[in-house]
Amino acid sequence: MLSLTAIRLTLCALAVGAVDLRGESGNTEITESAGAWPEITRTTKPWTRWWWLGNVLDENALRVEMERYAAAGIGGLEITPIYGVRGQEDRFIEYLSPLFMERLAFVLREAERLDLGIDFATGNGWPFGGPWIERAHACKYLAHRTWTLPGGGRMKEKVELRQEPLVRVAGPRRVEIEELVTPVAANADLQDLALDQVRFPEMLPLVALVAHADDGRIQNLTTQVAKDGTLDWTAPAGGTWTLYGLFEGLHGKLVERAGPGGEGDVIDHFSEDAVGAHLAKFDEAFGASGVGFAGIRAFFNDSYEVDDAAGNADWTPRFLEEFQRRRGYDLLEQIPALFAEPATETTTRVWCDYRETISDLLLDEFTRPWRAWAAERGTSIRNQAHGSPANIIDLYAASDIPEQENSDLIGIKLASSAAHLTGTRLVSSEAATWIDEHFLGTLGSVKAATDLFFLAGVNHNCWHGTAYSPADEPWPGIHFYASIELNPSNPIWHDSPALNAYVARAQSLLQHGEPDEDVLLYYPIHDTWSERGSESLHHFIGRPRDGMWPWRRAAEALHTAGYGYDHVSDALLRECRWDATEIASAAGARYRTVVVPEVRTMPIETIEHLFSLAQRGATVVFHRALPGDVPGLHRSAQRLSRLQVFTEALQRSGTIADGVTTLEWGRGRVFAGEDVAAILGRAGLAREKLVDQGLRFVRRKDADGAFYFLHNSGATAVDGWVPLRDAEEAMVVLDAMTGRVERGLVRTGAGRAREIYLHLQPGASVFVRASPLVSVAAPTLPWRAVADGGVALASGWGITFVEGGPVLPEPIEVATAASWTDVGGAEAKRFGGTAVYRTTLVWNGRDTEGLRIDLGTVAESARVRLDGREVGTLFAAPYVCTIDATHLQRGREHVLEVEVTNLAANRIADLDRRGVNWKRFYNVNMPARLPENRGPDGLFTAAHWPVRPSGLVGPVTLSRVERFDPSAP
Repeated sequence: MLSLTAIRLTLCALAVGAVDLRGESGNTEITESAGAWPEITRTTKPWTRWWWLGNVLDENALRVEMERYAAAGIGGLEITPIYGVRGQEDRFIEYLSPLFMERLAFVLREAERLDLGIDFATGNGWPFGGPWIERAHACKYLAHRTWTLPGGGRMKEKVELRQEPLVRVAGPRRVEIEELVTPVAANADLQDLALDQVRFPEMLPLVALVAHADDGRIQNLTTQVAKDGTLDWTAPAGGTWTLYGLFEGLHGKLVERAGPGGEGDVIDHFSEDAVGAHLAKFDEAFGASGVGFAGIRAFFNDSYEVDDAAGNADWTPRFLEEFQRRRGYDLLEQIPALFAEPATETTTRVWCDYRETISDLLLDEFTRPWRAWAAERGTSIRNQAHGSPANIIDLYAASDIPEQENSDLIGIKLASSAAHLTGTRLVSSEAATWIDEHFLGTLGSVKAATDLFFLAGVNHNCWHGTAYSPADEPWPGIHFYASIELNPSNPIWHDSPALNAYVARAQSLLQHGEPDEDVLLYYPIHDTWSERGSESLHHFIGRPRDGMWPWRRAAEALHTAGYGYDHVSDALLRECRWDATEIASAAGARYRTVVVPEVRTMPIETIEHLFSLAQRGATVVFHRALPGDVPGLHRSAQRLSRLQVFTEALQRSGTIADGVTTLEWGRGRVFAGEDVAAILGRAGLAREKLVDQGLRFVRRKDADGAFYFLHNSGATAVDGWVPLRDAEEAMVVLDAMTGRVERGLVRTGAGRAREIYLHLQPGASVFVRASPLVSVAAPTLPWRAVADGGVALASGWGITFVEGGPVLPEPIEVATAASWTDVGGAEAKRFGGTAVYRTTLVWNGRDTEGLRIDLGTVAESARVRLDGREVGTLFAAPYVCTIDATHLQRGREHVLEVEVTNLAANRIADLDRRGVNWKRFYNVNMPARLPENRGPDGLFTAAHWPVRPSGLVGPVTLSRVERFDPSAP
């Protein structure tokens, strides 16, 4: 027992009461204000990707696992079958086989019982494909060869091209092309082969042969090539002729990380027939089994990722026909431009047209047909469009639930922007994908990643993820390599319900109401399409490597200045209209202005539409100047002359002041200048000044007004008055970490702006909204520390190990809180799990309104209990609680328990040091995320890791706090 003098300020710093909801973590047992939070449903809860390695599916184990997921606060499961585990081959279940569908039917019944939603990947692994995809429907590439003839000359060579053999594997085994037979699905031991891409040596079919003379003459010779490749043609006299032979190659990309029965070719994403052939397999499996589609909420696509291989899949058999229909000219007449070195103006225009056609096909031949197929079956699609060689905003806009997996806020917003513009309620994320090395990811790092998604407009997070593990698997069970390993075998699962509850509350508000952004920021994809580059296709993720730096700089400037924005594509922008006072999307989303970053090229139809919006009353801002050119080749001179009308109008009629050109255009205005944020201010667009204090925000609105998600993204605490552009006299503060709701303290500050008093630690977040609630009528004053400081808890802790392994170490008695690896024996050093730190306290201090406890260093999460009652769960620094202590009774003895859970790192390191083979997975097995953790076999190893601190490291300190009125003189 601690001495009475040492604990003068001790006891109820952790008593059940009001945890400070403005930045200090806790998950307090409280009564949440009625009506403050929208209803928590399976959709507001976080979901998780559920990997089925090898489809080793036992009904009893499935039931137990699903009950654990539901109990931890998971709202739904996305089923993705994947490669298997060595030693379990006799238990593999073929993908979409009758037994597989029987197990899926069982899962759907259990999901209904447990109120878990189910999504199902439209394929196993990624991208779409499988052994049922025949050559006609497999992804393809365009190959070419050239010959030169003088006038009057004849071809001596055959018009043919032989494909070079290629084998790429994801596994450790080297595979030679001679070992394989075609089709790939006919090979044995496909799980062991782990094939990623295969091209067989073969003569490629001819697409076209076109002769171009150096004086501009063109002849299409395709029909004059015999089946054996001989060409019966004499070059017309005069000049030199270059013959361009185009050939169709089988790209060879195979389903990546495929599970048993799913190995095979990836589909041709630019062919609706190929998509239909793939989806027919699902109709067959779901129909023949009688399972039906009723239990599936959405079918899932795990990003494009066809071209993370040798060469691009840049061709489809109908490409030439589609190109002429969409771009207005015959590509064969401009074939030299595709292969010209160095690039010319014509080259850049033709390549832009080529890539835009690919983009159109991916939208019209893949995304839309897939969505229509799902809708006809009463389901929807959840689509990761990033990584595609397309305008991914339009792909996201064609999705029922657009999903991102980025770590860059600007890029993530490509998905949420499409949803906002189209009125789509849910924006999903593949959250916490391999955010640290194996078994080093923490709940705190997951929260940080999730908050970034929230700030980018995501409101439906899906953890990445949870591998199903049969009950008889020894620890650590089954794992998928690119994962946070959020599953019941990982110690961090113990406190994951607190994280899941935080996300569920936050998402209940973020799924409520409508987005409230200020600006439409134009996405200038044609500039990148016009760059020759080293690859035939450019793939877009939204990260800096995509290029488009002026666009990124404009987005960053809007962030810094405090303007909310959505990215907008040409197609979505041209659907917008002026609605009396605002710009409205086709689905009704409203904006105050359009910003066009500095761009070189822009479709004339988009420019004309922008000036049409201005004519009706809109404000349009161009960074620096109007674009100087239009993209593409067809009638480019005529389109450029239409652009010059607007350029000349700006130059002739615009007024210049402070470096900004202003053109009155109808009822609206067009601006051009260097400082976009300053121009927006001049145009009368009010910004959120809270960004000047290191806060980031998402603003939404409903019938009662605006509400904010605020996040302290800075390195220091925000403690003071925070201005809100749309604040009301009565503001309510809602803490998603605790569920508490309080009336905020509001004042009218400088310039009559309303401000709310907030305390937010770095990394903390809170919701603030105008309140129609009568249950929070009196503002709650904030806490402040009392000047007499704190008291360290210096003695009397007992440590008892309650859950984990490999064995439970013996109990420990320590004088001060310390890492159990420092004060325990050998078993404590390799232990992964949970231990309870316990002490007995007596309150003999002065009366106080509140107490604050700082646990110091915690490795890695802590549940705090007082006299057996839960006080809170802390899983991110700072590990601090502030509580109401007005009910304390002097002289009473109390039991304080801090239940701490560490990472799996020490236990995994022990396995690796002892050479225990737990990495038994096919395909990539368990690669290291960081090169320094790569072992001699090329796989991840923790054998060299030092023992990591674990438990309540401390020091634990207590401080008196009191309520105060910061607006009082």
